[in-house]
Amino acid sequence: MSFSGQIEDFLTYMCHNRGRSPRLAEVYRLALSRLEKFMVGLERNPLTATHDDLIAFTGPHLFNLGLRDPLSRRTHISAVRGFFLWARANKLVAENPALGVPQPKVGVKIPRTLRLADIEKLMWAPDFSKFTGVRDAAMFAIMAGCGLRVSGLIGLNESNVVRDTVDGIPRLFLKVMEKGNRERIVPIPEQAALLLQLYMEHPEIHAIDRLLPDGDKVLFTSIRRSDIHAHEYRGEKRRFNRRTINHLIRRHGVPAGIEPSLLHAHALRHAYGTELAEDDVPTVTAQRLMGHADPKTTSIYQQLALRKLTKVADKSNPLAKIKTPVSALLSQIKRGKA
Repeated sequence: MSFSGQIEDFLTYMCHNRGRSPRLAEVYRLALSRLEKFMVGLERNPLTATHDDLIAFTGPHLFNLGLRDPLSRRTHISAVRGFFLWARANKLVAENPALGVPQPKVGVKIPRTLRLADIEKLMWAPDFSKFTGVRDAAMFAIMAGCGLRVSGLIGLNESNVVRDTVDGIPRLFLKVMEKGNRERIVPIPEQAALLLQLYMEHPEIHAIDRLLPDGDKVLFTSIRRSDIHAHEYRGEKRRFNRRTINHLIRRHGVPAGIEPSLLHAHALRHAYGTELAEDDVPTVTAQRLMGHADPKTTSIYQQLALRKLTKVADKSNPLAKIKTPVSALLSQIKRGKA
């Protein structure tokens, strides 16, 4: 079997046996194909790679390819480690050369998030007189109101929208399957639920073939794909990809005056996490709502809760408790604004 075939066997194992996402499989496929090219350049089979070969590949070689951010190399190293662990278990190699291949140290980056004013602009940007406008607004509302990853959004089917009653009031919930195939149920805010219902009941949606083999239907549907023949454009092929979702966010957000670097799906998820922190939602609850495996990931949003931090700092810092040379001036300014 060729090395490419062995890569596919490994990725099948990762997805089906380990429950890894198709997105992770794409990243690992790219990483291992780069390893293959590296070893072919040495005129050797990738399965003959030594520990020193893998050190050279994951270090200088990837750096020279342009992967200079340590974070961008971590997934390649994880792919190499995982592949050779699998290869050793399947007796494709006598020893595991990836043992001890180090991961570069990566500092924790504080994510950048959309402000509430930006989300408001984005929500008003679509043209609600059109089916696509209602659809886009519903998607934005679900991302911001439920904190979904883009993979969770595009993977939704109609059956993922479930109904229940809370305190005697009918509510909608999302049954979401995301990273690591972990399932969670998220309440849909009332505003997002109304937009979702307007989308699902829109007259134009009934003419779109979203039917899947199991009888379910793709929830959020595209309406135009130049790369697919009209007679094949149905069911699963109606589903969005992550690139298109980010394109839609930029297409609506740029004319609305939102900073382009913040116009991506994950910024909406960051906004969700930040607002949970602003309202002092316990970490364990926020972790459950956001689908984080590690509470440390959830706790990062505490650093983004600027409104809460500002109120505490304004009230409790030493200067707030003494008279300074500008205390009287500050009081005058505040009275003028009142």
